[in-house]
Amino acid sequence: MPVPAIVPYRNLFVTGTDTSVGKTVAATALVHRLRLEGLRVAGMKPVASGCERTPDGLRNEDALALLAASEPQPDYADVNPYALEIPTAPQLAARAAGVRVDPGVLHAAHGRLAARADVVIVEGAGGWLAPMDDGLDQGDFARALDAWVVLVVGLRLGCLSHARLSARAILADGFKLAGWIGNTVDPAFAERDAYVELLRDALPAPCLGVLPFAPGADPAHMAESLALP
Repeated sequence: MPVPAIVPYRNLFVTGTDTSVGKTVAATALVHRLRLEGLRVAGMKPVASGCERTPDGLRNEDALALLAASEPQPDYADVNPYALEIPTAPQLAARAAGVRVDPGVLHAAHGRLAARADVVIVEGAGGWLAPMDDGLDQGDFARALDAWVVLVVGLRLGCLSHARLSARAILADGFKLAGWIGNTVDPAFAERDAYVELLRDALPAPCLGVLPFAPGADPAHMAESLALP
């Protein structure tokens, strides 16, 4: 059994340069990477839209992936306190469901996860400035957790500006940027490696790894592409 790593954070907040850049792929890989160090790690998706109806209630694909990666296994309700059905921005999905996202509910769920884990990996929704609900920014929750931020960059045309703007906003909001992860979202993007080098020079945080284009890949295998924040 590996000796648990000494890490300066109890919470990592995973955000992206946009939606559909592979935050869940990166977050689940991070969970497994930290587990390789002997740490107990839980994943969390505080607010998720686009959930499907199941016999057990509304379930979100991203939250289920984080749940499966977590050790020890938490309750789904703690991983994803707000499961919203409409596949749109959380603000609109919450309005359609007639609910308001209560920060107290989020903190209580996170507290139960943290009580059983050394590190909690929290995956946000969309990009950094996409609100969780009316009047509730993702940064509000991350700040309450004293979380370090990991930025996921979808490697494609336009990612240089998106990544630099996102990093600038995260730092301007007073957060520690633990690092960034490049995710190969476009296998036909011939200049991927060149863009990665440009991002290494441009972003004020280390590259924690570059994930290959591998739909359906085992997150534990993807973890081999990552270094610890």
